[in-house]
Amino acid sequence: MPTRGLPAVNDDSQRLGKGLTMPENTEQQAVENATQGAPAASERTFTQSEMDAIIGDRLKRERAKYADYEELRAKAEQYDAAQDAAKSDYEKAVEERDRYKAEIEKLRAERERADQVAKVAAEKGVDATLLARMSGDVEENAAFLKAQMDNRPKYEHVHDAGEVKNTSAPTEIPMIF
Repeated sequence: MPTRGLPAVNDDSQRLGKGLTMPENTEQQAVENATQGAPAASERTFTQSEMDAIIGDRLKRERAKYADYEELRAKAEQYDAAQDAAKSDYEKAVEERDRYKAEIEKLRAERERADQVAKVAAEKGVDATLLARMSGDVEENAAFLKAQMDNRPKYEHVHDAGEVKNTSAPTEIPMIF
């Protein structure tokens, strides 16, 4: 008597999932499947010498496919060598061109920086040689140099005779030792 909502199950199988059945007697089926895979008495058996002959024939056919392999490999190596030689000359030319381009760009950048340094040094009133030795932004460096020059202490001017122009300086220098 089937229960409500469950499918009916016959006596020799169990219902699995969506209508799949599996027999309860699985041991018997395993033995039957094993005997089905066994060789029948009508199948031919081979001796070792027959197997050697079969394998030898198969190897001969396979080797015949690749008989010219060594010749093709030698030709491929020669072709690769020729390509490398031609490629090397081309690559050398490309590398030389790139090196010259980089050198030109470097010289152009140096010239532009020198022009900029001269222009900014004249505008700000700072030493162009000192400004050229500084790395970084030329405008910022010129402003820094200008500020440093404006903030430096004013030293007394000395006449040719060695006389001090400013007489308000102390005459004695205190010893710290």
